[in-house]
Amino acid sequence: MPVEVLKELQRRLPDVQLWNFYGQTEMAPLATILRPHEQLPKAGSAGRAAINVETMLVDELGEPVPPGEIGEIVHRSPHAALGYYGDEEKTADAFRGGWFHSGDLGVMDAEGYLSVVDRKKDMIKTGGENVASREVEEAIYLLDGVAEVAVFGIGHPRWIEAVTAVVVPKPDAALTTDAVLAHAREHLAGYKCPKYVVFAEALPKNPSGKILKRELRAQHAALATA
Repeated sequence: MPVEVLKELQRRLPDVQLWNFYGQTEMAPLATILRPHEQLPKAGSAGRAAINVETMLVDELGEPVPPGEIGEIVHRSPHAALGYYGDEEKTADAFRGGWFHSGDLGVMDAEGYLSVVDRKKDMIKTGGENVASREVEEAIYLLDGVAEVAVFGIGHPRWIEAVTAVVVPKPDAALTTDAVLAHAREHLAGYKCPKYVVFAEALPKNPSGKILKRELRAQHAALATA
């Protein structure tokens, strides 16, 4: 959940206790938990490994990464799936070394609290730099008038990928492209700021509410050639 949305919920519903659960279908589906009293002190975190789950971060070679560094999130547990039906190759790849490789990137602090950075496939590679879409989204959420935002990369002849933001304004909000870009420059390094800002009435989502970035990339692929 975006940190600013979490804070607004806490202000509006101070007596409601929130739990944050993170995981994948292959984990049946629970992997980590952030408890109610941890919501604000660890805002933006997905919590620590749930009971009977081990979670760690690994590099491209499958070696553990130290606290504070980005790595792929992997889990192992007796309640994890055994594999993919009828697909031995995919099973061998996803469950190699006895760990389920989630395809998510994250950072873990010294206390074992996990923060999800991005999907590996959603990490934006622009001008030789890696940009996590979630970091850009969290920064744009700080701007008054933003209801929702999705950040992704589109192919670009100069930058390889260009950081692109689709913003859903709150009702009656008078947002402009210049305002979004000026705000981004105040909170992000220059290479992380969007090259393109698009306003929309809604974001495409699947039945469980996840934003479909693949659809957004397809819809706006032509921005760099316009």
